[in-house]
Amino acid sequence: MFFKILVYSFVIAVFIDCKSNDNRAIKGAESSPLEFPKQLVEFEAHPGNPLFSGSGMPLWDAHIRERGYILYEEGRYFLWYTGYREGENQSMSLGLATSDDGIHWSRLPDNPIFDSLWTEDMMVIKADSIYYMFAEGKHDIAHLLTSLDKVHWTSKGNLDVRKSNGSPIEPGPYGTPTVWVENGTWYLFYERNDEGIWLAKSNDLKTWFNVRDYPVLEKGPESYDQYGLAMNQVIKHNGKYYGYYHGTAFEDWSEWSTNLAVSTDLVHWKKYPNNPILKENKSSGILVDNGTEWRLYSMHPEVCMFISSKK
Repeated sequence: MFFKILVYSFVIAVFIDCKSNDNRAIKGAESSPLEFPKQLVEFEAHPGNPLFSGSGMPLWDAHIRERGYILYEEGRYFLWYTGYREGENQSMSLGLATSDDGIHWSRLPDNPIFDSLWTEDMMVIKADSIYYMFAEGKHDIAHLLTSLDKVHWTSKGNLDVRKSNGSPIEPGPYGTPTVWVENGTWYLFYERNDEGIWLAKSNDLKTWFNVRDYPVLEKGPESYDQYGLAMNQVIKHNGKYYGYYHGTAFEDWSEWSTNLAVSTDLVHWKKYPNNPILKENKSSGILVDNGTEWRLYSMHPEVCMFISSKK
């Protein structure tokens, strides 16, 4: 009888240990290096930070704010940024700076390059020969501009975002527009008061329909984004989509961080378990691939550069 009990106890112990090992294996797979490659999450700060900031003079770009955007084309870096100055009834205008090395920047002498509409928190994507800029306008309403030369921009109006059934979304802000284009479909990530990140799509750039009428990426329960988040950029690497987004652990939004999430379909996202990637108000991260290394630029409230540990 004692022998039977001993054998039975041994079997139970082995079973429990196997289940425990299974759980550890599953848990490990959830945060494997293949899912979050080292070169996308580990960066070293450039010693010359910050690399770009407001002019500090009583000009239209005394300060910069929100997400700016950097494109690397034909060996040059192009940085669009939002400039403003203190005082009542001030607008947000668009400036452009260029660089040969992504470190030393020169403002265009004709800045601001667009000031007829409030323009901030922008991103730029090129499709065929046209540059598309998705930006926030006044009251955090997303709008679209186009350009053929990266300098001269034409407003195309506010984005018409609708629910999945075609009816208009509820009145209110829909900002921090971030766009991904694939197989002729345009995907738009946007936030509403930084309460979550929604996803809509369009085939004509005129009308956008929600993929679902609730966020594809929600704030929390982690502390670093429990009070707000917004998507900054989506890239594709080794068949997976990676979204760099900013989040805040502070109810008063006094400080933001840069974070990462991964998806296989743009709808279902998993947050990097070691978020945030950048802390101390280094937010609105934009990843730039110059062919040699990956650089993560934080854009708000000044531009800093962080170099990937491995390309």
